[in-house]
Amino acid sequence: MWQVGSSVRMLASGAVDPVHRRWLEQVRPRVAAAGLDEGWLADLVPPTGYVPDFLNPAPTGPAPTLAQELAAVVASPACRVRRDLDHFGHHRGGIGARLRSLHADPRTGLARVAQEIETYWELALAPYWARIRTVLEADVLHRARQVSQYGVGHLLDELHPEVSWSDDVLRLVRLRRSLSRETAGAGLLLVPSAFKGPGLSTRIAPPDPPQLAYRARGTGTLWERRTVTGTAATAAVLGRTRTLLLTELETPATTTQLAQRTGTSRAGVSQNLTALRDAGLVTAHRAGRSVLYARTSVAESLLAAGR
Repeated sequence: MWQVGSSVRMLASGAVDPVHRRWLEQVRPRVAAAGLDEGWLADLVPPTGYVPDFLNPAPTGPAPTLAQELAAVVASPACRVRRDLDHFGHHRGGIGARLRSLHADPRTGLARVAQEIETYWELALAPYWARIRTVLEADVLHRARQVSQYGVGHLLDELHPEVSWSDDVLRLVRLRRSLSRETAGAGLLLVPSAFKGPGLSTRIAPPDPPQLAYRARGTGTLWERRTVTGTAATAAVLGRTRTLLLTELETPATTTQLAQRTGTSRAGVSQNLTALRDAGLVTAHRAGRSVLYARTSVAESLLAAGR
């Protein structure tokens, strides 16, 4: 959900982040065409400032699925939803009709929010998830190595310029109140995000552990073009057409787009994509009336090995 919220915020800001320019150019038209730029997420995730805490539930494990996170969002107690919306309205100078309906009937409203998040995920994040997840997992691995080699204090000191650790106290530059371990909840949850801006974001909602979200290492390389050469070995196994389709899926594309790029008939492209999907090498994601196909992490590894 941190990836959902921070990416929605980036889209809503209207800015052209140089790191994410290619993603923004592809996703903004899809989101607008689906009306999501004027929906629940647009109301709940403003370009700046507070986002209701119930949108970022405490995860049950290190790699929760979207379904698990949405189940936690939908299960948010009505009192928490109303408290968060009151706090949100205080910061924003009030809330609109849509959020007032959520305040009045959290159960019905949260089901609609979850449905919209699923639509947004399919349009904006799912086609790119293999790349995004790779960056996030690499960040987690780097932090784990820091802890094992130098200790938690070193990790926190190196995490971000706004964070420091000394005398068993964690200090955040922009956090304006003290928070003891007894009142904060057990532990501290570090959340790497591919779409975070340069600052930090926090979620402090006892009894859940505090959450600290930051931009993941390697985000700058997320959308770099990955030229694929030397695919003869891969083609010998998959066939030339299927290997060509995988190389063309450097960015998600439709059947029509792939047919135009490769000179293959739409029927031929569709047949080969079905085989690649059955083999776990591509995924399909509904985008309005079209279907976007994307390479999986397995396909990325296969192409890399072929090189």
